[in-house]
Amino acid sequence: MTPPTPADNPAATSTPDAPHDLVGIGIGPCNLSLAALAHPIPDLDTVFYEQHPRFDWHPGLLIDGATVQVPFLADLVTLADPASPWSFLSYLKSRDRLFPFYFAERFHIQRAEYDAYCRWVSQNLPRLHFGHQVDAVRWNPERDVFEIDFTQLDTDGEAEALGRTYTRNVVLGIGSEPYIPEPLKPLVEAPTVPVLHAADYLTHRDRLLTAEHVTVIGSGQTGAEIFLDLLRHRPAGREKIHWLGRTEAFAPMEYSKLGLEHFTPDHTRYFHALTEPVRDRLVAAQWQLHKGIGADTIAAIHDELYRRTLHGGWPEAVLTPGVRVRTAGRVATTKVELHLEHTQQGSRSRLTTDAVVLATGYRDRPLDRILAGLDPYLRRDNAERPRIDEQFRLDLDPAITGSGSHVYVQNAELHTHGVGTPDLGLVAWRSAAILNSLTGRAPYPQPTRTAFTTFGLEQPLPAVPTPRQSQEREKGQHHVLTPLVDGI
Repeated sequence: MTPPTPADNPAATSTPDAPHDLVGIGIGPCNLSLAALAHPIPDLDTVFYEQHPRFDWHPGLLIDGATVQVPFLADLVTLADPASPWSFLSYLKSRDRLFPFYFAERFHIQRAEYDAYCRWVSQNLPRLHFGHQVDAVRWNPERDVFEIDFTQLDTDGEAEALGRTYTRNVVLGIGSEPYIPEPLKPLVEAPTVPVLHAADYLTHRDRLLTAEHVTVIGSGQTGAEIFLDLLRHRPAGREKIHWLGRTEAFAPMEYSKLGLEHFTPDHTRYFHALTEPVRDRLVAAQWQLHKGIGADTIAAIHDELYRRTLHGGWPEAVLTPGVRVRTAGRVATTKVELHLEHTQQGSRSRLTTDAVVLATGYRDRPLDRILAGLDPYLRRDNAERPRIDEQFRLDLDPAITGSGSHVYVQNAELHTHGVGTPDLGLVAWRSAAILNSLTGRAPYPQPTRTAFTTFGLEQPLPAVPTPRQSQEREKGQHHVLTPLVDGI
């Protein structure tokens, strides 16, 4: 299969000063999905900028055997357009790998393969500009367009040229950045003892394997995968690994079929309609939906530990949940001392180690820097976070939105759209929703119902009504829930 070329989209020939319909900032999976679904829409002029020289999806975590936690159907396009030439199956066909994949019978693919698939899309899809750092976004009231200033970078990441473009709409897909707890920041910045975020794990893996003692901090999927990888490559009886986590247990991810319905458009719409305080409480309470550990990974860890007991003795590995790092410091120049507190016991202890891997997750990159020029137009919630409407648009002053221009966001709306926000399974649906909103039509018709669960007492109308229900609707009759009376 030969991927489409830039000539397939006539909008690719716009003049430099003519405003684009959409400029995307950042090219991760979210905006790559949007670019792929936008490509076949006639007369839609889009362009995307990314400061890195090429597409890279968590390169430090592409551990051998680690899989994506969603099925392969959750690629960039399939759940919005199964016939798209940019699907994962199209990628396999282009590599003559369809039959091997068919016989492999894998529903969940390896992370390295997902990364290779996305890179294939990024290398063949037109109008993607890598090595372009967006510096500022401003509103031009005289032209009713956004001004985008960018710096073109050379292969070493140094500034090569400055540029400006104009657009009616913007979509932010700048992703997240590694989160390092405050007590450990000074240690990460000093080079003598390896204290690093999991995002850099593979870069420093050889050094970690030679360290006498290694501590992994973080009880989610990433921490589990790194602990397992270190365990498999350290000698039996001399593993010398501590695995610490703040959660009360090394808990499995909620992966029941009804539990997964929290990652549907139905739950996203339900969540968005809740009040701000309820949404904040719900995100915190639902951590196990997206921060737990895959059952297969837990089983593999237990199997590896058990295997090391076959000839007597226990592996020299300590797994302790319910622990937080209070403070940390260096011992001489070769070791790190962690001051720990057990949250249930209230007890405190110290741990001396030769290397630390921080599987402490990611945080959304702040939008304030890139949107500083729009701050007077931006409306915020009680926690000073940007308000985001149901169509993934920032709540901006009518001086902007009244002209039909909007700023869309991707994977930065956890506080307004819920736990499905970072999930790859909703990437194609969200991209389709943005394109439907942007174009004012429905190039990608959306499903009216996606879950068997009804979230809340207001029941949506069935997607396929029965004949009786259809007749009642024609007469203007609708079934509604009878309000409950207290005490009954």
